[in-house]
Order: sequence, then C-alpha cells, then structure tokens
Amino acid sequence: QVQLVESGGGSVQAGGSLRLSCVASVVPGTAYYSTRCMAWFRQVPGNEREAVAVIATDGSIRYADSVNGRFTISQSNAKNTLYLQMNSLKPEDTATYSCATARAFMGCGGPSGMLPQGYTYWGQGTQVTVSS
Repeated sequence: QVQLVESGGGSVQAGGSLRLSCVASVVPGTAYYSTRCMAWFRQVPGNEREAVAVIATDGSIRYADSVNGRFTISQSNAKNTLYLQMNSLKPEDTATYSCATARAFMGCGGPSGMLPQGYTYWGQGTQVTVSS
C-alpha cells in the first residue's frame, strides 16, 4: 500500500512559477517499488484527466505537448519524492494536479506512461490556479 501526498499548489499570475511535490510513503513492513513509473496528471471539472509528465526509474521522461519546455519533472529516490517545476504558467494550466505511481511497466517513459489506467496509486491532488 502506497500513500501519495501532493503539496505546492496555489494561485499565481500568468508567467509565474510553482513547484509541486509528491511524497510517497508505504505501510510499515512493506517496501516501495524498487523500479517504478511516476507521473503527474491534471484535471479540470467536467474534463477528462490529462497526463502532464511521466518519469521512469531508468530516467525516461515524457511530457504532454502543452507543457513541454515549460514544465520539468524530476524525482528524488532517496526521499521518495516526485517534483514538478512549472514555469511560464498560463491560465489554461489551471487544474487539480495529482501524482500517480505504479510498479515499472514496459513503455512507462513513453506514450503508455501517459495513460491513467496504468497507475495503481493516486494522490488526492493539489489545486493550481493561474490568473491572467
């Protein structure tokens, strides 16, 4: 059992930056995945969940076209923490951002990793609001 807790959301003006964090913790007596796939998704009410970025233990990374060049995903394995640095934010980035994790699967760092059905555990989400 893995628990994910996000933080770092907030309200910013267009052009601003935010850094999201996602800390993974496990039930005592169990171990976190030694190889894993982790991702950030976002969702606006009434819309489908959208993949933002994914990172695999081997370092493979993929971004949604809408955020490529503006967002950076990274992880600290020692801290079991996933990050999302968001720069040059736009009003259309406004959404609830959630992190997700799963045991590493084939294609994690590619298009397959951008599909929500590949993930086992999800955080509750943190709200990001970008005003114009």
